[in-house]
Amino acid sequence: MTAADWSLRLARPEDAEQFTEVEEDAARLFLTEPLLEDITMPAPRSAQEYRAIIAQRQSLSVTSEGNVVGFAAARPAGRELHLHELSVARAFQRRGIGATLLRALQIDARNAGFRAITLHTFRDIAFHAPFYARHGFTVVDVLDDHPRLAAGLEAAAEAGLPPERRCAMICELD
Repeated sequence: MTAADWSLRLARPEDAEQFTEVEEDAARLFLTEPLLEDITMPAPRSAQEYRAIIAQRQSLSVTSEGNVVGFAAARPAGRELHLHELSVARAFQRRGIGATLLRALQIDARNAGFRAITLHTFRDIAFHAPFYARHGFTVVDVLDDHPRLAAGLEAAAEAGLPPERRCAMICELD
């Protein structure tokens, strides 16, 4: 598959159902990850939740043959853009789609005047923090200046995710 087999565009409200499907499909990778075998993962966001995020007009979709095969769901949080989810359907992974989504999100966020992109993720899973680090994100170790990110980590712990395995990350857009 080449980039000619898929295209990138601003997400549309009608993409929301497929966002949920792509997230469910991509999450099946967690079942094969030994570091996560004892963790119950939260359910994917609902289409209604994704529609609310898409309504903020900062999310991106990758489509192939009319179907969403990857997405970046993001919304403003003050002068930062928070990436809630980046998922690529398993059949389309390892083809540069995730990296392209992330780069396009960075360009769009910079052009829209955001100062940074933030997210929450697993520290030790290759397709999580290490992936984002390769794309300019750094772990926020001191959360005193980032109460929103601290609250997100607390919410994840309350949902049953191990706090020692989670981190907040930021990509300054200069």
